[in-house]
Amino acid sequence: MKILICGLPGSGKTWLSERLVKHLDNCAWYNADFIRKYANDWDFEIEGRMRQANRMKTFADFEKNNGRWVVCDFVAPTEKARITFNADYLIWIDTIKEGRVVTEKLKQLNEMNNLPFDAKSLSTSKEFDDTTKMFEEPRNANQHVTSFLTDDEIKILAEKIKNV
Repeated sequence: MKILICGLPGSGKTWLSERLVKHLDNCAWYNADFIRKYANDWDFEIEGRMRQANRMKTFADFEKNNGRWVVCDFVAPTEKARITFNADYLIWIDTIKEGRVVTEKLKQLNEMNNLPFDAKSLSTSKEFDDTTKMFEEPRNANQHVTSFLTDDEIKILAEKIKNV
């Protein structure tokens, strides 16, 4: 099963992914920031975003084709990107109205070597304005999350996904 957790930067995608995979057996987890790091591809224009959607799909399909479940968390700002990824289960994290960089994300980025940008300047970057403007609300989300979930709610979500 391929599970996509999408939403604006800073909405809680990674936070939820990290907790959700603990309740899904034999489940891989791919985070877009780490995949971009290892691909050394920091292009956030439309072409770069589609390349990232295809890259995430490739990793997810590998896991699924080998009998594993997989959670992928990335912005996936357009319907085209989400269709390209082709999730079996789509979770939309809708907790903020504008993209932002949270402190924990800045810490992670600061620990990465060879970034082609200054992580500290990211929080004032126009990339977040652009992402907010281009983000299309998912029309077919299986789960629409509007607030951070409790541990019990995450367990319930995991059971719901298992029963799909």
